Amino acid sequence: MKKKIGLFVGLIAFVIILLFFDFDKTNPMITKMAAVAALMAVWWVTEAVPLAATSLLPLFLFPIFGIVSGEQTAMTYINSTIFLFLGGFLIALAMEKWNFHKRIALFIISVVGSSPQKIVLGFLLSSAFISMWISNTATAVMMLPIGLAIITQLEEKFSEEITHSFSTAVLLSIAYGASIGGIATLIGTPPNLSLARILHIIFPHAPEIGFGAWMQLALPIALFLLTVCYFLLVKVFFKIHKDLSADIQMIKEEKKGLGKISSEELFVGGVFFTTAILWIFRSDMILGFTTIPGWSNIFPHPEYFNDGVVAIAMASLLFVIPSKNKAATFLLDKEVFVKIPWGIILLFGGGFALAKGFVTSGLSESIGKTLTSFGSLSPILMMVVIAFVVQALTEFTSNTATAEMVLPITASMAVAMHIHPLFFMIPATLSASFAFMFPVGTPPNAVVFGSQRLKMSEMAKVGVCLNLISIPVLLLAVYFFGRIIFNIDLSVFPDWAIPAVK
Repeated sequence: MKKKIGLFVGLIAFVIILLFFDFDKTNPMITKMAAVAALMAVWWVTEAVPLAATSLLPLFLFPIFGIVSGEQTAMTYINSTIFLFLGGFLIALAMEKWNFHKRIALFIISVVGSSPQKIVLGFLLSSAFISMWISNTATAVMMLPIGLAIITQLEEKFSEEITHSFSTAVLLSIAYGASIGGIATLIGTPPNLSLARILHIIFPHAPEIGFGAWMQLALPIALFLLTVCYFLLVKVFFKIHKDLSADIQMIKEEKKGLGKISSEELFVGGVFFTTAILWIFRSDMILGFTTIPGWSNIFPHPEYFNDGVVAIAMASLLFVIPSKNKAATFLLDKEVFVKIPWGIILLFGGGFALAKGFVTSGLSESIGKTLTSFGSLSPILMMVVIAFVVQALTEFTSNTATAEMVLPITASMAVAMHIHPLFFMIPATLSASFAFMFPVGTPPNAVVFGSQRLKMSEMAKVGVCLNLISIPVLLLAVYFFGRIIFNIDLSVFPDWAIPAVK
């Protein structure tokens, strides 16, 4: 029913805006673009049609309405950000194929400790670290069986009353660890990549958001929220019963089941860690008290390199490094391409096309003029409102779709208020990943809720606390770290954000 309603509401909104509104008599493209944006927004939020299908609308609606040519629109769907995602995902698939990610997870859990509280911490940290590099959905799917095995083992020894708090904490640590860990890297979750590309589309002269710079900002946020999450799980809401004791025999058995580390795992691990290092140290890393020069400076044209170049170069190695396993010739083969989430890639493209349409049609500038009334409001208050609204939206719809709908609007709002655009855009991006309250909010939530060992109320009460705590954390991080890393100064409006005079 929701999808049918969304289908018709989107079409009705599209037609009404076209026929009965005229946002700018001197520029009819603004109204036409607003109609397309409304249609895509409603269909994305309600998932009336597949998200990827909605993302294809600009390819024919833009040329029909004369907003952007078909050639230019198509070009927004393929760019360096797409190749960064593609290369990163290929490396992640190689890790999954050879069980390298599972070995990392089991290693972290076994190192952290064997008490019930430490097991919860182990799952939280493992899920977070793995999710920094591969899909948070895949992370949750991989970690859940390990968690259930330990829970089942304890349930055989203790009553449900004694084990319930522990089992709930473990399951939620998997879901929340995967979501929080994803924000720490540029490839950890799709909204981060959306920000990097949409910023470039709307502000072509803006400095690049590099992998290392993003980690400098987002990793401390993730670590703090992981600490808060652990405290909420085992100290506030689900205190471990004093009679519960555990050992990590199950973890030892799982590790033993993986056998001796294979040459394939060593090669994949080598590619993975080398890629991470190349990403982090590609461009100059500004630490405030010093600057670490990037390795790209050794080349005559360091500006020719971006994180997408690194991703594809390293992923390509996986197709030429031979495997000693009789079941495979190389670490990756042609079959891996059917596992690429092409739907997500199209969703990226649709969002990038939408941002292009906002700028080219003049809708972005029009929104900015409309929002000039916000100029007298506190930018800090507006940032809090933006974060709250995005969190509410992403509890019920795709976080990528939410980010791609909201980012062009927040950019226009920042220009209208004469505020550094990243002061609004970064919190909006990160908030899109903070869907902690409901099973439908994010795939990891749905995965652990599917174990049928969680109550909706248990997820919601922890989730609402994480949501509320995350907002001041985002504000403080962007205000203080952003000043050093991205030159975000509320008293200075960057030259690259000044609208071009037509």
